[in-house]
Amino acid sequence: MKIRVLIADDHRLVRAGIRSLLEDYADIEVIGEAGSGCEAIEQATRLQPDVILMDIAMGDLSGLEATQEIRERMPRINVLALTMHDREEYFFAMLKAGALGYVLKESEPDELIAAIRAVYSGEAFLSPGVTKAVLEDYLAHQSKQTESRYDSLTLREKQTLRLAAEGKTTREMADMLHLSVKTVEKHRASMMRTLELQSLPQLIKYAIRKGLIEVGED
Repeated sequence: MKIRVLIADDHRLVRAGIRSLLEDYADIEVIGEAGSGCEAIEQATRLQPDVILMDIAMGDLSGLEATQEIRERMPRINVLALTMHDREEYFFAMLKAGALGYVLKESEPDELIAAIRAVYSGEAFLSPGVTKAVLEDYLAHQSKQTESRYDSLTLREKQTLRLAAEGKTTREMADMLHLSVKTVEKHRASMMRTLELQSLPQLIKYAIRKGLIEVGED
């Protein structure tokens, strides 16, 4: 049995190229095309494809909105996002809308075919290209968040962080900073909460990454 595919993309040349590519595979049949989100919903309703190749950016209705409506109305139809967007927010938005796979248009033909077959079988498929992009985007975002969290600490909280990472007790920190034990404990709790640290080992690792203390320091 052939995999019945509907191509939804607002560029006619792109649709023609994808159709030409898929026609070389005996187990895949292109049964229709759609040039907009609304048309994708109409064609999906009329043709009942197995898989829809869905672009994200389309005129009247986005691929994101079309995917959500199709999945709500026709849950047996699986959607594979085929897009140029490799940013984290697009990826997660499409998965939340109900897409089962996500492939970049710059991918190799074999990758697209593998994705269609996987999604048809009910398996999730994520393009290696977007995996790398999403991971890099996530790490960059986390790094910016971490920097922002550290910068938001007060001077006393930063001092408490460094001294705690050096292994100083609460009493020692209180004596060095000329503060009460209760005040030091308050600064430490606030600092841990702001940096989202749960334990002393996590605090020490964080301080090392920030260059606040050195490994092997006497």
